[in-house]
Amino acid sequence: MTIRVLLADDQALLRGAFRVLVESEPDMEVVGEASDGAEAVALARSARADVVLMDIRMPGTDGLTATRAITADEDLAGVAVLVLTTFEADEYVVQALRAGASGFLGKGAEPRELLDAIRIVAAGDALLSPTATRSLIDRFLALPGAPARPVPELAALTAREREVLVQVAAGLPNDEIADRLGVSPLTVKTHVNRTMAKLGARDRAQLVVAAYESGLVRPSAR
Repeated sequence: MTIRVLLADDQALLRGAFRVLVESEPDMEVVGEASDGAEAVALARSARADVVLMDIRMPGTDGLTATRAITADEDLAGVAVLVLTTFEADEYVVQALRAGASGFLGKGAEPRELLDAIRIVAAGDALLSPTATRSLIDRFLALPGAPARPVPELAALTAREREVLVQVAAGLPNDEIADRLGVSPLTVKTHVNRTMAKLGARDRAQLVVAAYESGLVRPSAR
């Protein structure tokens, strides 16, 4: 299946470079380019993209607002947003994850990293850049001493689902979680899907946010 990619960045030169890179892959195609967030939202609807590469800082409607609009639209439930940022340690990235982005990548990433990231986010099977995302959340989302945000839906999780959620928040893929828990990857996937349904999460990135914000997982020691 061909992954349909929408490019949202105010720099035409950068969009052009991304287009060349994406279209060099046989399983990807660029279905549109947007120079601001409002245009990105409109094109996400009309072009039926699978993945939006979203710059956060754009004039007019920024990438954060556009991400929130896309992820809140039920008609765009199948659209994943991959945030691109010049500074990975940026609190706006956490806001984007809260808004429903599937992950983020620094603009200084290698071309292969970007292509792999698009495939990962399109598949919805793994949180993009788990170590970097977890570090970012440590800094801005769950600072030591910060009060936890109640997530009542956690009460609906089984003990095993909570256990799996903790492992997901650690950035582990299903295979590694399966090894740790002594179950099959398919069983882990089932638990992850049920946990996402119970928490109303779009993807694994949202599970990580919920785990940290609720206090189920606390920041790493510094």
